[in-house]
Amino acid sequence: MSEALAALDPVMARLIATHGPCPIPTRETQSAYQSLFRAIVYQQLSGKAAGTILGRVLTLCGDPDAAPDPAHFLSHSDEALRACGLSRQKLAALRDLSAKRLEGIVPDSGEIDHLPDEEIISRLTAVRGVGQWTVEMYLMFTLGRPDVWPVDDLGVRKGWMIAHGLPEMPKPKPFKTMADHLRPYRTQVAWYCWRAVDTVTPDA
Repeated sequence: MSEALAALDPVMARLIATHGPCPIPTRETQSAYQSLFRAIVYQQLSGKAAGTILGRVLTLCGDPDAAPDPAHFLSHSDEALRACGLSRQKLAALRDLSAKRLEGIVPDSGEIDHLPDEEIISRLTAVRGVGQWTVEMYLMFTLGRPDVWPVDDLGVRKGWMIAHGLPEMPKPKPFKTMADHLRPYRTQVAWYCWRAVDTVTPDA
């Protein structure tokens, strides 16, 4: 796909020549529920601290290696879950995530494969504490969707500015359409923008 992208745009061709093929890995075994459960716990914490808290929660729920069954998670008291290190806000978000999985708002792995990106974003951002950027990273790095364009990501916008020699970083609203001519490869475009500023991506 990198060759097809290079043929569309000389700036992308230069970035591809510099950084090589885009190697975005995917973690297809993780469901939306599993990915968001982990993402919520990790929000605004160092990796080590978040990993410790997540491990305590998973152990409490019976399996230290997998996100808990939503109903089983909801059966635990606030006191027990807070004792694992969860803040009130994160506990509320995880309870909302679990409830919405049981309601079917958060789709299972079989359903999500057949949903367009826009519907996945709409349904997953309905979960408390889950923003569009989090879902876009899930689309890119777990589902491997090829045409995700995270316009709110500062690294992507800064990389675009550097690569195109712009005097300032584009704002999110006009940035939405700046890569329309690079459809359906905008996930790769985002990766090359990150490389332009050496931003650490979620797979690192």
